[in-house]
Amino acid sequence: KMTEAIMNLRGCKKILFLFFLIPLFTSVVSAHCPLCVMGAGVAATGALWLGVEKHVVGLFIGAFGMSMGMWFAKLVKKKYVPFQRTLIILVTFFATLLPIMPILAHNEGLLIDLLGNYGSLLNRTYVVNISLLTGLTGGIITFFSPAFSKKLKEKTNGRGLPFQTILITFALLFVLALILQYTI
Repeated sequence: KMTEAIMNLRGCKKILFLFFLIPLFTSVVSAHCPLCVMGAGVAATGALWLGVEKHVVGLFIGAFGMSMGMWFAKLVKKKYVPFQRTLIILVTFFATLLPIMPILAHNEGLLIDLLGNYGSLLNRTYVVNISLLTGLTGGIITFFSPAFSKKLKEKTNGRGLPFQTILITFALLFVLALILQYTI
């Protein structure tokens, strides 16, 4: 048994060595890679199981859907229809977000009391799916984070942190998630 364990350990060392050797031979890294996207989806699913509020998970599902849409839009090189990139992003985003909404449904009443008698358009209670709103917010944060990161790099004369765009995206999502988890 001891020799089997040593042989398995040697095999693990070889795999780890190859794992750390791979980055030396890669030239381009995409911020919206399939591994990152799938990792975000698994993390969001696990978060529900761990007790994170549904609307917070909705935030991350929206971010997941947007990053997946942005990644898919980069895959298609040839332009087939006008606004193709935008269409791919939106279809992927909503195809990710909307089917999950029945599971994440967190509905709240929103009273609009501006004008007229109760029951009129500007004086009634609307039912709002908070998870859908946070999902849209997560998608918006993910969509605009690369532009924000680029502006930040321009302001600092091209200097930035390694993986700055990812750090900005996760920081914004994490801060908003903390606020949502403990306030709503």
